[in-house]
Amino acid sequence: MNGLVQYFKDARAELGRVTWPSREAVIEGTQAVLVFVIALSVVVYLYDLIFGNLVKLVLP
Repeated sequence: MNGLVQYFKDARAELGRVTWPSREAVIEGTQAVLVFVIALSVVVYLYDLIFGNLVKLVLP
């Protein structure tokens, strides 16, 4: 039981040493991820549209 208590004390101390990102950095990262996901979704949609039409041409 003593080891478990020491673990949580060490974990709490480690969280105090973490360099947390600023709010602006988090917002910029989130925006970058959203733009990437939207762009990738559009690309996948276009590939699906193209290959779907090709399959319809080959298999009447």
